[in-house]
Amino acid sequence: MKSIHPDDFKVTAAIKLSKLPTRLKVDADEEDKEHKLDKVRKKLSKLQDVMYAHNRYGVLVCLQGMDTSGKDSLIREVFKEFNPRGVEVHSFKTPNSTELEHDYLWRHYLALPEKGKFAVFNRTHYENVLVTRVHPEYLLNENLPGIEKVEDITPDFWKKRMKQINHFEKHIAQNGTIVLKFYLHLSKEEQRERLLHRLDHAQDNWKFSVGDLKERERWDDYIACYETAINSTSKPHAPWYVIPADDKEMARYIVAKIIWEEMQKHSDIQEPELDEKVKEDMAFFRKQLE
Repeated sequence: MKSIHPDDFKVTAAIKLSKLPTRLKVDADEEDKEHKLDKVRKKLSKLQDVMYAHNRYGVLVCLQGMDTSGKDSLIREVFKEFNPRGVEVHSFKTPNSTELEHDYLWRHYLALPEKGKFAVFNRTHYENVLVTRVHPEYLLNENLPGIEKVEDITPDFWKKRMKQINHFEKHIAQNGTIVLKFYLHLSKEEQRERLLHRLDHAQDNWKFSVGDLKERERWDDYIACYETAINSTSKPHAPWYVIPADDKEMARYIVAKIIWEEMQKHSDIQEPELDEKVKEDMAFFRKQLE
């Protein structure tokens, strides 16, 4: 199988999503992909144990993508070897009444990972420059000063919101949160096939939503908003990675491998050494226990 290098997927300059592949050509079958994923996720699990003891960093993994892009199954497969205490998953849906009484980033601050843990945002703070940009009428629910109607929402508003997101991510990165953001790049045809699968298989019928079809009609609008968001907010301290997502198994492996490779840059993450006094008295402690 082709080697996976984070830089092959990292956004370091302006991108055009229509020019990027939604599927990689790899010489590997599903069993091979699963085997490689299994090796990486076990290493990630052990790394998180060391992180917990080190107690200096948290890791925020952000997942975005069109409906059916495979976010849920990716979370299940990539993090299945983790100790349950070591990873928390947050799925951000329509803000509730309490959340709407605060600024749009408030609920995301509350869900940030503790030191030593991973947090996965399944849909993220970027919904506030994606869904609300495609459907600006949703913004009226936020009761923002100076915005009484959709016509009050100017292009400058979105530029300011992108800057706010950049400041949010820079702030948390400077305070020990490692931020990794993944866009699962799905083709429109593959989405059609996955939606049909939900209709054709009884056990998956519950996943189907009429709303998915309505949002699919706005495909081009969403792609344009994703491009703007990714190009505006992929920074060294909080990079975006565009992951070909038509092949679910390969997408899972790529994300896991990138997380592992990026975490290796933090060479200071080590298990803490025992206090010298404790080391000196270990024979005494052992004798007590025996």
